Amino acid sequence: MKSQHAHSGCVVSLLAIILGVFMSASASSQDGSANSLDEDKPLATATFGNGCFWCTEAVFQQLRGVQSVGSGYAGGTTENPTYKSICTGTTGHAEVIQVTFDPAVVSYEKLLEVFWKSHDPTTLNRQGNDVGTQYRSVIFYHDDEQQALAEKYKRKLDESGAFDDPIVTEIAPFTKWYPAEDYHKNYFNQNSEQGYCRAIIAPKVAKIREVFADDLKTKE
Repeated sequence: MKSQHAHSGCVVSLLAIILGVFMSASASSQDGSANSLDEDKPLATATFGNGCFWCTEAVFQQLRGVQSVGSGYAGGTTENPTYKSICTGTTGHAEVIQVTFDPAVVSYEKLLEVFWKSHDPTTLNRQGNDVGTQYRSVIFYHDDEQQALAEKYKRKLDESGAFDDPIVTEIAPFTKWYPAEDYHKNYFNQNSEQGYCRAIIAPKVAKIREVFADDLKTKE
C-alpha cells in the first residue's frame, strides 16, 4: 500500500542540474521545429507513470496550461484492471496519469521536466517504499515527437550525471488507458488531511510549486 517515499542526495543541487539540462537542450532546439509552442495546436495528451498516482495527479494539477489530470492504469495486458488487481503485480499495468494540456501554454518539454523532477527515475519498479511494477517509471508517448523528446532528455540527463545511478524510465508507445476507480480521482484535494497525503503528497506538491513558481495556475 502507500507508504513514505525515501529521498536521497541533495535535492537542491539535483534540481539545478536537471533544470540546466532542460534549458540547454531547449536552447539548442529553437530552430523553428515542432518543438516550439503553436497557438493553433489543439489540446494534447501526455501519459506518465512515476509512482503513486495520488501524488502525480496532485503535482500536474498545479501547472498552468494543464486542462485536466486523470488517474488510471496503462501498459499491461489485463483488460479492465482494478486497483486490487494491479496491486498483485501480475497485470503488467502501471499507475499512470493522463494529462490533457494546451501546448500553446505549456510545452511537452515542460511536462517532461516536471515528470523527472517529481520522482526518482533510477529505482526499478519502485518509488520509495511503494514497490512493484505498478510503480515503475514510464513515459507512454502518443506520437513520434513525444517519443523523440522523451528519449532525448533521458539521454541528456544520463550524460549530465544528474542522478547517481542510470535512469531506468521506460519509454513505450501508448496503447490504452483505463480510468481508475472514482475514489482515486482528485484524491489529494479531497483527502488532504489523510496521513499519506500530509506526509508524502503535500511536501511533494510544495516542492514542485517552489521550483515551478512561474508555471503555476495560481500563486497562492
